[in-house]
Amino acid sequence: MSISQTVEAVGNGSRSEFRRGVESCAPVLFGTIPYALVLGAQATQKGLSTVELSAMTGLNFAGGSEFAAIQLWTSPPHIVLIVAITFLVNSRHLLMGAALAPFLRYLPRRKVFPALFFLCDESWALGLADARQRAAADITPAFSPRYYMGAALAMYLTWVVFTTLGAWLGPMLGDVEIYGFDMAFPAVFLVLIRGMWKGVVAARPWLVSLVVAALTYLVVPGAWYVAAGAVSGLVSAWFFWREA
Repeated sequence: MSISQTVEAVGNGSRSEFRRGVESCAPVLFGTIPYALVLGAQATQKGLSTVELSAMTGLNFAGGSEFAAIQLWTSPPHIVLIVAITFLVNSRHLLMGAALAPFLRYLPRRKVFPALFFLCDESWALGLADARQRAAADITPAFSPRYYMGAALAMYLTWVVFTTLGAWLGPMLGDVEIYGFDMAFPAVFLVLIRGMWKGVVAARPWLVSLVVAALTYLVVPGAWYVAAGAVSGLVSAWFFWREA
């Protein structure tokens, strides 16, 4: 069913758009649950309490940086190092926000700021893809705040609840990675990338970013590969755009 047919079928009401966002995010949530449990279990192994973990996932809401912080966690923790790595890992949000900016500029700040707080890879990919499909179908406004918040809140609640559950079950489960749960993380991203696929030519910046990030990961300690991949992808996208 096309995006125009979907909108026509469910109507333009606030509840219908919110429900459409939740339903669109549902398949992603099943992939999110396993690595949320992994993060929770790893946090308890590092000595964090369930309350501390819930506060971290609820206030930070960025899975990649949370995994990095847990890996670096010591007693006492190296706060400056953890903050720096968190900033590097979350630097991709600068590009994600820039991609959404054309669709958000017409919204009041009271709606933009909550939307950006709940921004994560999954809600960003779903919201951006939906906005582009609506724009192609001449549906205005292209960006549906209710749809986006339906997907984002479903993702947020699932993440906080199941990381907390992982922390609670961690001592009983032991090393949850032996069950292969950690493979859910890259699997979800592969699905999201597939949904944004526009052909080989458009994917060239992705390839450049992948190669640069992989090489940086192999030769440079820390999370610099995240920033390197983001910057190289941005530069290559500009270069290929000028070339066209």
